[in-house]
Amino acid sequence: MIRLRLSQSVALLFCSAVLAVPAQADTPSGINALSEWNLIVLGNLSSRSEVEGRTFVGGNLTGNSSNYNIKPGTPSPSAQPGLIVVGDVTGGAKNLNNGSGAIVGGNVSSGFNLNGSPQTVQVGGSISKTNVNQNTVNSGLAASNPGFIQKLQQDKSLLTTSMNNLSHEMSTLSANSTMQISGNRGIFNAQPGADGMAVFNITSDQLNKIGEIQFNVNGAGTVIVNVSGASINLNDNFLGGTNNLGEKVIWNFPEAEKLTLTTAWGGSVLAPKADASTANYIQGSAVFGNLNQNGEMHVGTYKGGYVPPETPPTGSSGGSSSGGTEVPEPGMLALLAMALCGLVFWRRRRTAA
Repeated sequence: MIRLRLSQSVALLFCSAVLAVPAQADTPSGINALSEWNLIVLGNLSSRSEVEGRTFVGGNLTGNSSNYNIKPGTPSPSAQPGLIVVGDVTGGAKNLNNGSGAIVGGNVSSGFNLNGSPQTVQVGGSISKTNVNQNTVNSGLAASNPGFIQKLQQDKSLLTTSMNNLSHEMSTLSANSTMQISGNRGIFNAQPGADGMAVFNITSDQLNKIGEIQFNVNGAGTVIVNVSGASINLNDNFLGGTNNLGEKVIWNFPEAEKLTLTTAWGGSVLAPKADASTANYIQGSAVFGNLNQNGEMHVGTYKGGYVPPETPPTGSSGGSSSGGTEVPEPGMLALLAMALCGLVFWRRRRTAA
């Protein structure tokens, strides 16, 4: 009887901790993550610029004052806040706009300026230099609820795995379109297949040979430009402007370890292994390993479709090629926890009776 009561006490403490964790939305991964976030940095982000849409940072957010959710696009399908930071937030004050809200795993020593509609900020550690006003700010969540940090770390792991898998997967696609070079201009004439997807495979040397890009989507639902090479310079001008290319065009840099952008760039950028720096804007979604941001991130985010190559059948060891890692979904974990708690309380009530 003593053993039973002790086990029930431990289980009750577990249930209280689990059920007290603030609700966090399930995390999109793979191609869906590009539609969810304007900027994904898997490691650290140092910024003195702005992101028009939503931002995910897997490490620390540092740098001078920076702005988030300046011009939100479509509402988040999975109720993600405007800013998620797994680590600490330091440096100049960060501006959260349009009811953005934020989730931070560590401490916020920079402070937040909470602009626009009332918003909710959840912080695992401490927060300073923030005028709460009509907003909701909860801090110290990690000390009382270990699941708060665990969820953020799982999100980072999920995004890191799925972004690397997606980049590799796209790099294996066979090209059905070719870039033509005319003088200093690279002409990308998309030739979509029956699935509406056009694929270009070029090298970083080919990209370096041109100074101007003419991009013709030609009705393609998705255009993937695979660029091989470890060091990438994005310094080309787009003929006629960027033209919301990021909604359908993905520039994939699967081997890039260093990426430098100096001109306005048309198209979403997928470079999950790269230490990147930007000095001008990107119109579309972007994924980097680490980022020193001195250029803005503009919406619209990626909206195209994507049909991945044939994947192994369910139950095989191959896993999901575009979905990421086999991490239990937070929603399922919550259901399991609630079921366990319900069983414990039922047995406790039965014992008392």
